[in-house]
Amino acid sequence: MGLSDDLELQPLLGWLFLSMYLVTVLGNLLIILVVSSDSHLHTPMYFFLSNLSLTDICFISTTIPKMIVNIQTHSRVISYKACLTQMSFFIFFGGTDNLLLTVMAYDRYVAICYPLHYPIIMNPHCCGLLVLVPFFISLLASQLHYLMVSHLTFFMDVEIPHFFCDPSQLFKLACFKIPNISIFIYFIGAILGGFPLSGIFFSYYKIVCSILRVPSSGGKYKAFSTCGSHLSVVCLFYGTGLGVYLSSTIKLSPRKVAMTSVMYTVVTPMLNPFIYSLRNRDMKKAMQGLFRRSV
Repeated sequence: MGLSDDLELQPLLGWLFLSMYLVTVLGNLLIILVVSSDSHLHTPMYFFLSNLSLTDICFISTTIPKMIVNIQTHSRVISYKACLTQMSFFIFFGGTDNLLLTVMAYDRYVAICYPLHYPIIMNPHCCGLLVLVPFFISLLASQLHYLMVSHLTFFMDVEIPHFFCDPSQLFKLACFKIPNISIFIYFIGAILGGFPLSGIFFSYYKIVCSILRVPSSGGKYKAFSTCGSHLSVVCLFYGTGLGVYLSSTIKLSPRKVAMTSVMYTVVTPMLNPFIYSLRNRDMKKAMQGLFRRSV
């Protein structure tokens, strides 16, 4: 299990991924700290953003620390139980990430299309429910994967052509092929990717229609500017993640799949704090206030 067989690249990869991991964790922790410390950010939009940041920290922590340890110890071994555990947490936090992005799109849809009813619709009870539902759906999906893989039979000392226990690779490495496994993959892909992405498309279709009815260009820009950060993250995360997951039914080079997986498992969680803070005036103002108070 690893990203590259080149021994000369191992130290470079170790420091590179350690740096990316630390930037991701510290950046997302900063988002959570800023949102929790500034009362002006105690709104549904930033409540969902802080939950997304927490999920991103957990998501990247399921894969990168193990890979860094393997590089430092020159070992690529992972036990069967550890592999199943890593796979379950990967599906759980990855699925929660997917669904939270859909929740955030719905939040922007209500805020732009129904501004007068926004405080009533997005009440604390509703916001809590919109976070718990992705949690339980992702938990169910992760347990389905766990049950499927735990009933497979593998040879001793199986080599996983990936840097983590990707479920699609585990299905390919089984001693016998599960009938209709492609149907199962597409079914889970629809639950964690297809349906949420359809919800995002529908939300933004309604948002665009509502923005086009705004008479002033300044009003249009102000309304759409609140969605720019979210759209950037959605394109990056879904464009790579869903493509890699569904490509498991197509014969592609495992190394190419592993390299592409880095985009949604490492790069996207790392870029989220920069995208949401640099493109958001309220976040920048709150960060400046936090730094002034700390100094």
